[in-house]
Amino acid sequence: MKITPTAIPDVVLIEPKVYGDERGFFFESFNLRVFKQATGLEPMFVQDNHSRSARNVLRGLHYQVVQPQGRLVRVVVGEIFDVTVDIRRGSSTCGRWIGHILSAENKRQLWIPPGFAHGFLVLSERADFLYKTTDYWAPEAERCIRWDDPQLAIDWPLQGSPILSGKDAAGSSLAEAMLPEFRPN
Repeated sequence: MKITPTAIPDVVLIEPKVYGDERGFFFESFNLRVFKQATGLEPMFVQDNHSRSARNVLRGLHYQVVQPQGRLVRVVVGEIFDVTVDIRRGSSTCGRWIGHILSAENKRQLWIPPGFAHGFLVLSERADFLYKTTDYWAPEAERCIRWDDPQLAIDWPLQGSPILSGKDAAGSSLAEAMLPEFRPN
């Protein structure tokens, strides 16, 4: 397993070692010992989620103001453009975003620590997206930053207009989302 810091060093890209032959493939999607050796972190995952979305669906940018969640994300069917935004007030990368292509083919994963907003755009006909979280979903604490916030100016690889939920279409601005004095759990 190869673990590489991204342009926002607290977010890491995980590339598994894949063993394949004519029968198919095998890889470890997560190994706590290897992750801890590479990052110094030992996340405890409490919830696994699975979503399926069609082409051009854009989900996010989601975060929680209470019970912020760390997320380990990956795609098992299709391809997405995954976006992470640092909303930790006082962080040297606060207000910056990064984007990565995650797909069933490249088998890459991202570790997104608490204090980040997250979203993705489906690039394939459909995508199945899996993620583990370090805290439970708290609907009353969930918030959303607009996908097209001009301050962020995310370069989404859109083909036409995105398909949004009502909640995502009504997201707030980055300025409204900045988390005060963020302290991880």
